[in-house]
Amino acid sequence: MQKADILLRSNAVFSGLASAPEAGFVAISGNRILAAGPSDGAGYAGPDTRVLDLGDRLICPGFTDVHCFFSGYLLTIAGTDLSTCQNAEQAVAEARAYQKTLAPGATVLARGVRPGFTELSGDRLDREFGDVPAILFMEGGESCYMNSAARREYRFTPDTCWSESYWRLLKYILGQKEFSVPEFRKYLSMMNSRGITSVKEMGFDDFYGFTEELKKLEQENALTARVHFMSQPVGFPMNLEYGKEMRDTFPGSFVHFSGYNQMTDGSISQLEGEMKSPYLCADTCCVKEIDWEGLRRDTMAADRENFRFSLHAQGDGAICRTMDIFDQCQKGADGKVKNRHAITDLECSDPADLERMGALGIVAEIYPQIMSIADRTGKLAMIQEKIGLERGKNYWNRRKMADSGVTISCGTDLPLLYDDIPESIYHTVGALFPEGGVPFNKENTLTITELLKAWTYGGQYNLGCESQLGTLKAGNLADIAVLDGNVFETPMDQMRSIKVCLTLVDGKIVYCTI
Repeated sequence: MQKADILLRSNAVFSGLASAPEAGFVAISGNRILAAGPSDGAGYAGPDTRVLDLGDRLICPGFTDVHCFFSGYLLTIAGTDLSTCQNAEQAVAEARAYQKTLAPGATVLARGVRPGFTELSGDRLDREFGDVPAILFMEGGESCYMNSAARREYRFTPDTCWSESYWRLLKYILGQKEFSVPEFRKYLSMMNSRGITSVKEMGFDDFYGFTEELKKLEQENALTARVHFMSQPVGFPMNLEYGKEMRDTFPGSFVHFSGYNQMTDGSISQLEGEMKSPYLCADTCCVKEIDWEGLRRDTMAADRENFRFSLHAQGDGAICRTMDIFDQCQKGADGKVKNRHAITDLECSDPADLERMGALGIVAEIYPQIMSIADRTGKLAMIQEKIGLERGKNYWNRRKMADSGVTISCGTDLPLLYDDIPESIYHTVGALFPEGGVPFNKENTLTITELLKAWTYGGQYNLGCESQLGTLKAGNLADIAVLDGNVFETPMDQMRSIKVCLTLVDGKIVYCTI
């Protein structure tokens, strides 16, 4: 019998092939699972085998985040931190000191500025920094102070601090390779510490040359997670030739081009989510102008070239229109779309459209931790004001997705949220806001099994890799995550205390606290 390089044993192995964990083992040889089953696997242990007896720790297939933004994350750590500054004078002084560490003319970036520093006007920053662009982001990053040079260079304003608006700034930061490349490796290590073994990255336009760095890292075997990336047209129209080039450039097992991504509507709280019926507080179904014909044209063009498309939709009207677009795409004999198109977010959906979604084979990319950034009183007040609690019953309806045969996968929109699988159970299975209390729309929840399958098999199905990843079975690639407790037996009020303790990617241990 062939001997394993690594042998994992536990009283709780969730293979993704059954509805509950069982006592058993996973034997790993090279980068693949040699065997897995309900015994101690003693026959696979040789003199050189590393045996890890994990007790009641839960062994799972590696987790997949299908919607994250490294470039957005990079902006949260770029520049100097001004969070300890007590006033505008201190903030300016710290920013000026930081400028001295930069090359002449380099953009001065800072973050964490406390609100209320009104002296940090554009005129003040013009006097301090002259023709050198200077941008001082406030806490949370939703607004900033900036000088005229920064406005000219990056063409956004303090009132338009969102990623699609400041794409030129993201391009600049990604282009600082001595900063961005080491931070990307740290970023993947951070993801590994949360059990993430595969990511789908949203890259604006042509990812601004960062794919060259991905290629180098892949060639150096320096990637600790599998990286699938999409092109989100922001500064330029959708470029199919770029997609074809990327598809040919990355045929390996660690980096792939995964198609195209686009936004449709926006937040329901801002009246930018497109609803089927008007908002209660305004005579509109959506205050945002959405180029539905342009989205249809791009999706159809990509589909003809056999690229997949992800469309981000929050309101039931936007979800319905997105389904209308996908319904025009190529289909197989079973009536499902040929390419694995997806809808991201799906905040408030019409159950009839979720049935349609299952029939068409559209993948759901949900945010299972989204309740972590809300509170019950505030969220329900918003829903009541904007659309009413009756329509609010359709919020986060993951139950209907599962019952309609929709393949569910999980994302975070990182840096909006950071991967935490036990926390996602607390919110998406428990239906609880951070403070606990009464569950919200409990009838819309998934089971723990369904959610773990979404994080594992569902994510790999989304990426087209389910034949080799997403379940623990012989022959699959050995991407594995281990939680330090069994979430199937943990009370919901203790769920968030569970952490990842071991992560393997391609048969190698990339994170371990055991």
